[in-house]
Amino acid sequence: MSVDEIVIVEKLVKKFKDVTAVDGISFTIKKGEIFALLGPNGAGKTTTIHIIATLLKPTSGKVIVGGHDVTKEPDKVREVIGIVFQDPSLDNQLTAYDNMYIHGRLYGLRGRELHEKIMKLLEFVDLKEYAYKQVKYFSGGMRRRLEIARSLLHEPELLILDEPTIGLDPQSRAKIWDYIRMLKKEHDMTILLTTHYMDEAEELADRIAIMDHGKIIAAGTVEQLKAMLGKDVIYLTIEGNAKEFCKKLVFAKECNLISNNRIELLVDNAPKYLPEIFSIALRSNVGIREVSYRRPTLNEVFLHLTGKELRENLGEASKIIRRPLLRRRSR
Repeated sequence: MSVDEIVIVEKLVKKFKDVTAVDGISFTIKKGEIFALLGPNGAGKTTTIHIIATLLKPTSGKVIVGGHDVTKEPDKVREVIGIVFQDPSLDNQLTAYDNMYIHGRLYGLRGRELHEKIMKLLEFVDLKEYAYKQVKYFSGGMRRRLEIARSLLHEPELLILDEPTIGLDPQSRAKIWDYIRMLKKEHDMTILLTTHYMDEAEELADRIAIMDHGKIIAAGTVEQLKAMLGKDVIYLTIEGNAKEFCKKLVFAKECNLISNNRIELLVDNAPKYLPEIFSIALRSNVGIREVSYRRPTLNEVFLHLTGKELRENLGEASKIIRRPLLRRRSR
């Protein structure tokens, strides 16, 4: 294990009877980085972090956290991690302070040290003035911030956040993002988060692993993932046979058929090739009704890799919408 790696996952498999939730994945997380597992609900993200957090035992494979095997040394692993679950885990009848206090005592903290840590962390998440207010009166964003504060009481080396902003309004999401950035900047904390929000992964993560059907289908920085598609994506809506027109655009790295008259082109330099596209269309007697281009997005990377689009609906479960693609053809 490298001194720079706090998490090592090797050929991890988790089966529930006949269902394989995690299918032979491998990745590492470096100290001080934000690492995101990105994918739809059911991709295997939560199962993976539950194994890392010692809440589930793997069917096979190896997981090392902070130098400790999650199967052989679960207690050691729990000492170095903090976790915020996707589902709420606060006691609504207790105050914010009491929720923090009970959690701190479970980690062996007590007395003035525990009190000072609680108040400092409540101040960090802008909840100090609500310390003695019952949690049942808190908004969703306030509860999420309290859960993050509680997870930091024992100063973990690795903070695990499972869908940290699911169900929150845009303002609360932005606030949570700010706290995550501060944890990295001010405390050099390693953070593993799962999300099905493309913008969340892109805004926060140093590296991203895209999961689908229990497998990691791509991993890297945002720019490395986008580079899989080339520098630019051009969309064309034409009057004519899109499949035949695709065959004439030989300069494109890839030409994908989205529908009968809509095309996706992957090119290195869109402005350079736009005049050529119009010239080929003119010679081919093909009308172009609409054209647009932009840098690739993570959603387009996911679409390219899986043939599906990861829809992002705030406050709702992600939905996978199938869309036909024309796969890579030889030039």
